[in-house]
Amino acid sequence: MSGLNTDGLAPGGTGTANGALLCAALDSRQRWRDLVLLAADIAFETDAFGRFALVMPDPALGWSADALIGQPAEHLLAHGAPANGVNPFCPSSEIQRRRAWVKRADGSAACLAFSAAPLLDAQNHIIGVRGIGCDVTRQDGFDAEVAAALRRGEVLDYILSRVGREVLAPRMLAAALEALAGALGAEGGALFNADGANGPALLHESGSGAAAVLNRAATLLLDMKREASRGLGPDGRRLIVAGCQTRLGEHAGVALWRAAGARGWDADEAHLVTAAVPLIRFALEQQAIQREMMLQARTDPLTGLLNRRAFLDEVTRNIERLDREGLDGSLLFVDLDNFKPVNDAHGHEVGDRVLACIAQLLRDVVRPTDLVARLGGDEFAVWMNGADHLSAAERADFLCRSTSDALGEFDTAGMPGLSLSIGVATRRAISGEPLDNLMNRADQAMYEVKRSGRGSWRVSQSADS
Repeated sequence: MSGLNTDGLAPGGTGTANGALLCAALDSRQRWRDLVLLAADIAFETDAFGRFALVMPDPALGWSADALIGQPAEHLLAHGAPANGVNPFCPSSEIQRRRAWVKRADGSAACLAFSAAPLLDAQNHIIGVRGIGCDVTRQDGFDAEVAAALRRGEVLDYILSRVGREVLAPRMLAAALEALAGALGAEGGALFNADGANGPALLHESGSGAAAVLNRAATLLLDMKREASRGLGPDGRRLIVAGCQTRLGEHAGVALWRAAGARGWDADEAHLVTAAVPLIRFALEQQAIQREMMLQARTDPLTGLLNRRAFLDEVTRNIERLDREGLDGSLLFVDLDNFKPVNDAHGHEVGDRVLACIAQLLRDVVRPTDLVARLGGDEFAVWMNGADHLSAAERADFLCRSTSDALGEFDTAGMPGLSLSIGVATRRAISGEPLDNLMNRADQAMYEVKRSGRGSWRVSQSADS
């Protein structure tokens, strides 16, 4: 301690000078701090991990400094990364007056214009960011409208960017709903069909709790005028609902909610929900189109039954399940006898009606777990899950006896009568018989019926007999 005076400064008269420099530095820092606080609503520094290391003033945007220090700065953003792709809390280069929406402590959103620059170490590595943000949300007159429009534009761009990352329509809807709920600070969101047979039906949900507010949301949807409707759910949650009727006739609604006791939905948020509905409507229509395309790819357009490809795919999946459960399955090949003469004599319109009647007959005699298909022309197939050869033969016999009643209106004097020839093949669970072999056996059994007079059925010998 002999080398220092009582002020901790080196001897030789320099203590006074150093003290003056220190005071000047502290005064300069305080002036810089005052200027920053006069010019900005928040000043901050983040560390190399993007966490707040400094926040001024205290509180800032309603948040206490203690609540923010050490927390990831991006959590302050109102809806993830801004649509412009730049996170003002971790820019890779200097930014000036870049707008972004952040969350206030009371749950509302604020539009801030950020200016920030990275902090570099001696090796020019980014070790943090220093910046300021100025609240431009509450400006008078035209500027306030511009700020609100900017927010709507950013939120819509954000939702659109989320939707654009998805290919399948169900994921588009989920992404749009999640993005909208997140952007508005909602506890949850739901897309529902208001015209369900048993009341409103939930189509998609973000978060949880949709079931408790669905009926109330449907009521608000009926009361909706041009803008989104606002009200309380049965448990006090703050609800906002907008209509989403598609060009395909679906009457859907979008509902968002906040917890009971939270702040209500303001007019700007109602405008924003209404503006976001067309994006959700687009995804909803895409889902309907994809669903219809998938249905057309799997079904026969005349009868509505499975087509050959879809039938084989489904039978393969069913066989795998039956093998695991140790159950048999039976295949029926059904051929319509004397169809060509009737079709040639009366035309394709009558022929189509005959095929539609056979399709309905097959539907009526199978269980919900069975499969029915039109393989092509006048050939049909039935797969019976868990059915042995006796059950399949009983079903084939019933079909043959029911044909005359089902097709009686198409019988014409001098024309051969319509009937069914059915081949039955049963696959035992322990056999491991390939599907191709099973189909060949059913096909051969059906042709044996054809050769022996038609209008009857025959069971093929099992593969392991």
